[in-house]
Amino acid sequence: MASPQSVAGQSPTSASSSFWYSRLGSLLAVVPLGIWTINHVWDNLAAWRGAEAWQQEVTQFANPFTQAVTATIALLPLLIHTVWGIGRIFSSRPNNAAYRTYGNFKYILQRISAVGVLLFLGAHIWQAFLHPRLVLGHAEQFADIAAFMHHNVPTLLVYLLGTLGVAYHLAQGLWSFCWTWGLAGGENKAFKRMDVMLVIFFVVFLAMSWGAIFALYQAGAAFPDPGGH
Repeated sequence: MASPQSVAGQSPTSASSSFWYSRLGSLLAVVPLGIWTINHVWDNLAAWRGAEAWQQEVTQFANPFTQAVTATIALLPLLIHTVWGIGRIFSSRPNNAAYRTYGNFKYILQRISAVGVLLFLGAHIWQAFLHPRLVLGHAEQFADIAAFMHHNVPTLLVYLLGTLGVAYHLAQGLWSFCWTWGLAGGENKAFKRMDVMLVIFFVVFLAMSWGAIFALYQAGAAFPDPGGH
């Protein structure tokens, strides 16, 4: 087996530090960020049960302390993962032109989805969390998001494409997590089984996301166009 220095052009100490840094980054991406994301999409499926159920599941908290803890659990790991991800983008270069493999194709898609997801989450956090609370003085209202989904095509498209990117990024992130932490084993069959499982996860999670969006879209027909068109 080649030494860390011969593989990466780094000293053993630097390579070891990079190895554990990568593990920490992948861990934060899954726990708690990935778990919180799945739970958040699940909560949004309450839109099928109406405005009151959606408000209770998505925007209501038992007390301000609970809200602060929830925001910290979601936003702090997101910030750390974003900084870590940006560092990886600038420190590594794709070699798809030289090696047109399935793994390299997934790698470049992961990098592209990372940029799209970052832009989507920035807009979503501002529009759905920060702006209502900091500017309007209250949590986001079901009528507002539902009306935007139904009457504003750009908003609908942004959410459809954004959640597509999140679904792929999370699925591929889980694959990387399993590989980084040695959960998939070293055999080709194990990797193929993991590929199949994460494709299923991607489809199910995307169906959940688009299901919540569709429920909001349908409910939006009952509310006036926020743009006044």
